[in-house]
Amino acid sequence: RQCTQPGTTMVNLNSRRGATHNNNSHECITRVVQAFVLFTTSAIIIGYYYFLSSSLGSTENQNISVANDSVRGGNGMSGITSSDADQPLNKSNNNNKYGAKATIGYAVTVSGCPKDDGSHGDFGAGISDGAAVLQHSIHLNSIRNTSPQQPQQPQRHKSRYDYKMYALVHPTAESCARSALEPLGYEVLLRDDPVPVSEIEGDYLRTKVPSNGCCGEKEFVKLHAYALVQHPVVVHLDLDTLLLQPLDALYDVMIDGPPSDGSSGGIDVAFGDPLVSPSLSSGDGKINAFFTRDYNMAHRGMKHNGAQGGFLVLRPSLEVYDELVKIIRKGDFRQNGGWGGLGFGPFYGSMTFQGIIPYYYDHLHPGTGVELNHCVYNNMADNPRDKPTKNDIVNGNCRDGYNRPDTHDKCEDCRSRPFEDVFTTHFTLCQKPWECLPQNADRIQERLCRKFHAEWYRVREDLETNIWGRKKLTNEKDIVKERGGGYQVDHFRGYCKQHGKRGYIKVDLPTATG
Repeated sequence: RQCTQPGTTMVNLNSRRGATHNNNSHECITRVVQAFVLFTTSAIIIGYYYFLSSSLGSTENQNISVANDSVRGGNGMSGITSSDADQPLNKSNNNNKYGAKATIGYAVTVSGCPKDDGSHGDFGAGISDGAAVLQHSIHLNSIRNTSPQQPQQPQRHKSRYDYKMYALVHPTAESCARSALEPLGYEVLLRDDPVPVSEIEGDYLRTKVPSNGCCGEKEFVKLHAYALVQHPVVVHLDLDTLLLQPLDALYDVMIDGPPSDGSSGGIDVAFGDPLVSPSLSSGDGKINAFFTRDYNMAHRGMKHNGAQGGFLVLRPSLEVYDELVKIIRKGDFRQNGGWGGLGFGPFYGSMTFQGIIPYYYDHLHPGTGVELNHCVYNNMADNPRDKPTKNDIVNGNCRDGYNRPDTHDKCEDCRSRPFEDVFTTHFTLCQKPWECLPQNADRIQERLCRKFHAEWYRVREDLETNIWGRKKLTNEKDIVKERGGGYQVDHFRGYCKQHGKRGYIKVDLPTATG
């Protein structure tokens, strides 16, 4: 039986050397070999094509690992899993089981372990208890919350967004953070300083940053939030914060773009400024960040106010992350001029997160970041003026008016803002909830703080009873007996034995939270 078509001459693979064979059996063997080679080559090409296609679909996910492994902080953990909540979502990719518009990444940073076994400060109870209550407040303000509105709580809008929790943990804090956060549903990502201090080129920054602000160079660990590109939006919060209302309006603007009618989209922008400034807006019109400023650090002569380090809503981007790393590595922070010598410092924390964020969004990329009203977002119940308040009478000049002559004597007192208007609070000047401070003096410095603390304890109780299945108690005697705390039970809900941090009863984590 012929292997070749009549009149066809088979050329052997060695024909390049001029060896032509007409023997039919040889032709059959040659034909089989050629077919095998052709099939194998085609399979390789097709396989490579599908490999490229799948690689393009996961490029961002791969880049997270590459980016974090190429700087100090990489352990190969990108934070990406196969669960629904981890998949990139947007308005056209609504594939999670809750039917959410998108899944927002929420990140906290743990840069060190407590120096003692107390509950004071951002550590101690702040890791486990702060993280537990913060996570539940996010849950209550997400699409997952299907429980009916409590009658005593203000009526608030339901969220259309899901959430995923991350903890950016410095390697020195793994021993205390992992065991506290993983049972709560946080995905722990070990992340070192984006740039080793020894590699910072600027002499002044290299020598001074370790002692700057609260945490020195470890404060830069927060910047790893920019690498969570599997989410359309990431919110970085300190552990001593609490979400009081959904932030959907912020997410809508970042995902869908600013309203076409020129309105603020229901967002309370600082100073009543427009959401998008025509003179500053980026070419594509996108808003890439929302933040507040810490006017408590303001002083006369300061050119630029620092960002408040406990609240940042950002658009994840490896390009932005790489640019921030380059800025740190170059280290152009000057003793009297701050970043770039342009007045972004010196102030508390100006060498790290609090200074580099405004430098990036105000100077390098103006119009892409929006300052929010700090009485509505990240409210710290702070005195807006530079002199003490006495008998509820404010004194002095407006701290936020030093560089805004138009608002020099018109600053809002965040302590007078109705609790129902606030979206997030930050326990700084109000002190930490786990210090069992009643804040019950009838003065402006404490009234709002007491409401914030009361809400923190309400959220804790809701977590323990409605999520962890512990007893729901209403009788004061039963509360004291079951929970152990008899100090101002109506306020602390049985979690404080006495005034002060030593009276606090820490959260008893369940063996499994589901």
